[in-house]
Amino acid sequence: MSTSTPSPLELVLAFANTHADAGDRTERFTDAEGLTNWLGEVAWSGAEPARTVTDSDVVEARELRDALVTVLLSHSNDPATSDPAVRSAEAILERAGDKCPVAVRLSGAEARLGPGCGGVAGAFAGILAAATELALSGQWARIKACRNEPCHFAFFDRSKNTSAGYCSTQCSSQASMRAYRARKKETLAKSSPSSTTTE
Repeated sequence: MSTSTPSPLELVLAFANTHADAGDRTERFTDAEGLTNWLGEVAWSGAEPARTVTDSDVVEARELRDALVTVLLSHSNDPATSDPAVRSAEAILERAGDKCPVAVRLSGAEARLGPGCGGVAGAFAGILAAATELALSGQWARIKACRNEPCHFAFFDRSKNTSAGYCSTQCSSQASMRAYRARKKETLAKSSPSSTTTE
């Protein structure tokens, strides 16, 4: 179990970055054991008792994670992420929030949001609470997912004008090269003689 509580930013990024990519990242939510391990490392505190994680929890975790990444891609103005896809993702996040409401935690030193229940549902609610705290602090639009397919690595955009769309210069270069090749292929296709002739 985790012995330290991650910040809202750390928690949201950690959850979003559990998916595989073409590099060294592997899917963390392949089965109940994988989800249990991740929850123990990141989402559950040391005081959290042992919980049973089911296969349906794994499916829900991946669905919730993928919906979050879709929303973060919209923050990056990803041209491949359609408005209907974003609306569908937002509906998934809303349904997840309905399962375990977010609760207000007040003390003399701070006010924060947290899950209103325990277990796996509480862990998911904690992630949504963290995202809400980021929105309330004005940072939500800066939480993005890399537009380079299939990277989609979630990151915090520290640019002055909030214009970053890629997690690294390497991903930016790869995407630019891919777009250049696509334009070149299209140009060659348009300039090639027709394969049919008119008699």
